[in-house]
Amino acid sequence: MPLVGAFALVLAGSALASGGLIWLLRPFWRHYALAKPNPRSSHKVPTPQGGGIAVVAVTVVATALAAMLIPTLHDTAGSISLVLCAALLLAIVGAVDDLYVIEVVPRLLVQTLAVATVIAALPSEARIVQASPWWIERLVLLVGGVWFVNLVNFMDGIDWMTVAEVVPLTAGLAIFGLAGALPLHATTVSLALCGAMIGFAPFNRPVAQLFLGDVGSLPVGLLLGWLLTLLAGDGHLAAALLLPLYYLSDATITIFLRLANREPITQAHRNHFYQRAVAGSYTASQVVGLVLAINVALILLAALTLVTSSIALHATAFLLGAALVGTLLFNFNRA
Repeated sequence: MPLVGAFALVLAGSALASGGLIWLLRPFWRHYALAKPNPRSSHKVPTPQGGGIAVVAVTVVATALAAMLIPTLHDTAGSISLVLCAALLLAIVGAVDDLYVIEVVPRLLVQTLAVATVIAALPSEARIVQASPWWIERLVLLVGGVWFVNLVNFMDGIDWMTVAEVVPLTAGLAIFGLAGALPLHATTVSLALCGAMIGFAPFNRPVAQLFLGDVGSLPVGLLLGWLLTLLAGDGHLAAALLLPLYYLSDATITIFLRLANREPITQAHRNHFYQRAVAGSYTASQVVGLVLAINVALILLAALTLVTSSIALHATAFLLGAALVGTLLFNFNRA
């Protein structure tokens, strides 16, 4: 089978498998970790969470099957195995956290272990800033990876928000992979995760029947961080920063504002810009629609950086992306 056909099968198969698995498990969702409304919630009735079980399971199985069936992926089976094992570890921790409360320190320790495993799976020649010492770069990746895992979890606060982020981001990464900017095994994971999230989307559309839960948001954050690191390590740092720029900006600015106001950063809250918008004059559908539009624009800007090595063009594209995201955050804050 041609490679493009195999990739199309991974995408379509993941979407169908994810949606089908969620539909089959409908009785299970009603009893698994109901998210009850509280003052910091965006929903008004108890809603099952844990849809990430299907998303992660399908992503792992689809990637593993593709690795076995596509000959060009055989050489990277070891790296894929490490990454998928790390994702499964976070899924288990997230599942427990959905049912019970895990303290911050043990949760961070497990996340650090998972991120360290993913970093160990990176190619030895993968470097983002050649001039920096290798160990400093890896340490920065470790801290940044743990933060990225958590920020994806933090941003999963309204219906369809994670879908509006993950689907375009993974689709963009897959397109870049087909153009040669990502290794084939990373492109396969992008397509599997994209398809799995598409299958989850109908059940999470406003008003959501099912939430992703920590069992999904934590491993999804890990996989996205790994994919973006590979993109940056292949010489496409500007693209790797542009693709998740909305998530990075909203979550990072929010946490610094909370630190400045001496608010506990580990406590749940509704201070993210998208949450302020929903609490104001925007509906959830309007917010995720704007986030989706911004993400499409960021993909186009990231694509521009792939066709040239001009530092000036890369800087211009990043500044344009930052201006778009900044304008959206400003309008959300005004609401």
